[in-house]
Amino acid sequence: MKILLTKLYKVFLSEETQERIEKVILYLALVSFFIHLALTYLSKLEVIDFLSDSDFLQNPISAIYTPFSFILIYEVYLLIYYLPKSFTTYITKQYEIITLIIIRKLFKDLSSLELSTNWFDIKGDLQFTYDILASVILFYLIYQFQKQGKRKAVKQVDSKLNIERFIQRKKIIAVILVPLFFVMATVTLLGWLSDLSLSSSDSLSFESINNLFFDEFFTVLILVDVVLLLISFFYTDEFHKIIRNSGFIVSTILIRMSFGSSGLISTLLIVIAVLFGLSIILIHNKYEKHRLE
Repeated sequence: MKILLTKLYKVFLSEETQERIEKVILYLALVSFFIHLALTYLSKLEVIDFLSDSDFLQNPISAIYTPFSFILIYEVYLLIYYLPKSFTTYITKQYEIITLIIIRKLFKDLSSLELSTNWFDIKGDLQFTYDILASVILFYLIYQFQKQGKRKAVKQVDSKLNIERFIQRKKIIAVILVPLFFVMATVTLLGWLSDLSLSSSDSLSFESINNLFFDEFFTVLILVDVVLLLISFFYTDEFHKIIRNSGFIVSTILIRMSFGSSGLISTLLIVIAVLFGLSIILIHNKYEKHRLE
């Protein structure tokens, strides 16, 4: 079993695999950007009428949305890649993914801004304001979270044997997650293409695909976080560590809830989720510092 795990881990999550996937994703992002851009101009010149009434091909800026989708896929892989290596980096990747989703929304918002004196009376312009402020706030909160995560890692004093056992359990989860998310992404893509062929072009918009895959993705992450919490009970019964892991689950649930909301409520849920995670790790590190003293 251990030999099989080592082989699968090397295939899915080794540094060589990570570097290969990074190159493939970057090439796909570049190619997809130019294809989307070409389709936009062909549609404007009326050379093609495919999705001519859709938000997809209304503005060249919208083409940035497509490569960002591939970057998000790579971030999902990195989240799994870092799961066995660092728990705080794994949580950080969750926050980075939801921030990149907001950044991706900004490009959609930019392509449809009306730029009038009634800025705060126009729903699209108002949403752009929410998103751009949220992206700056999240960028800073993630920076602070990373700082606290590194500080905690330096002061970690758990027994080496317990850490190694916990890492082995996390490797098993990571090896399972790679093919699972690949299947989820494939099924989502095929389902979307099927809907695309059956839908009229004017019914297709960025709003209908912005949460595609990621609502199910964060649902799975909640389950993974719960499993990690339960496994952690085998290696520690310290109150502050249990609260930390439980707090991260709450943070992930708040992010998942944001996909079921829209407008300001959705944006606030995301900011509150990351702020809550930062508060949890700050208090956790206070406990660690007190214990060492």
